Amino acid sequence: MRITIEGASEEFERKLLDLLAEHRDELAVSVDTAWDVDRAMVFLNTLNEDARLFVRLVVESDGHLEAAVLREAFPRGLRGPTVALTYALKRGVKHGWWPEGTEAPVTVVYGGGPQDGWRQASAYEMSGEDLPVFRAALAHYDAAPRPPWDMEAPSAFAVHPGWAADADVPNALDDDPPTAPNFPDGATR
Repeated sequence: MRITIEGASEEFERKLLDLLAEHRDELAVSVDTAWDVDRAMVFLNTLNEDARLFVRLVVESDGHLEAAVLREAFPRGLRGPTVALTYALKRGVKHGWWPEGTEAPVTVVYGGGPQDGWRQASAYEMSGEDLPVFRAALAHYDAAPRPPWDMEAPSAFAVHPGWAADADVPNALDDDPPTAPNFPDGATR
């Protein structure tokens, strides 16, 4: 039997958890930790541009890409993108976007033997099950229209709609010489 419950009240949740605890010996409870397109889309949307490119390169290389190739694509190093991937996975668990125990979609392959103290990454991989999921998510991500930057972010110089036209707000562009209008004496500090 498979049960999915969404939007239940706290009382219902408590009663259900009590019932499950009472019959725990009879039940096998499993959590779906597999990546699906929706989870992959959320994952991609939480990544910065470099980390998203990192995932894209691994996906486009059929799930296995040598670290040397990635080091050429990221001359400042792989630490930034890989740390962003790790934080995105943790952030998803924290916000309940995927359950704890969900495997990282991109994993590192180390060179050298286990006796080596510090081993450099030799490649990065994505499992065969996750590869089509992330291909579909990347295709959907690419197809989604994004508004241009000037439509997304408000100008720092725009007057807030809640302010009156004659409000005492800093306006350095109109002052000659520039002053700090919020200080009583008009002097800057």
